[in-house]
Amino acid sequence: MANYLLARTVLVALGASIALCAHAEAPEQLATTLCAACHGPDGNSVDPSIPKIAGKDAGYLRKQLKHFISGQRSNAQMSPIAQTLSEDAVVDLAKFFSTRIPNLGKVSDAALAASGKQIYEDGNSDTGVPACSGCHQSDGSGNARFPRVGGQHVAYSLQQLMDFKAGRRATDRLMATVGQRLSAQEMKAVAEYMASLDGGIKP
Repeated sequence: MANYLLARTVLVALGASIALCAHAEAPEQLATTLCAACHGPDGNSVDPSIPKIAGKDAGYLRKQLKHFISGQRSNAQMSPIAQTLSEDAVVDLAKFFSTRIPNLGKVSDAALAASGKQIYEDGNSDTGVPACSGCHQSDGSGNARFPRVGGQHVAYSLQQLMDFKAGRRATDRLMATVGQRLSAQEMKAVAEYMASLDGGIKP
């Protein structure tokens, strides 16, 4: 683990100098050089705190990279790397990872996932929480505005919901509102259920 964290730290420190010529690299090489240490070579991260980006819509990935570049989103690892990417590199990386096949997720609490299914499919009319499936699709496959959530790491999904609730992530007004209306238990349940969805990828 220490070596893994060291590798990530070194990558961030060197990211700016490496990415100066990023636009000239093939997408596969660029992904290996800049992204693989955290997200994995195919976009399937093994660290549950880091998102799987394989199979996400290219338009969504482009938008998030631009948010990191502009400072609308902030992350100690992502921000310094994203801010060195050329426009062409943003397009190429988004397209590359959108064509990778995402791994299925892991559910550790079936009972919690079952309660999350009700919220995901039907929402909570008492608190004004809309059904997640209305935007993220019933299988969690997502689209250009709303990301693929099917098979995502529980820890990452939960952290994003908490960030929307706390105002730490304010890049989507709808999600900020939803986050504020979800209870802590509902967020845990939804995150667990989303991990069980295949996102349209059949095993």
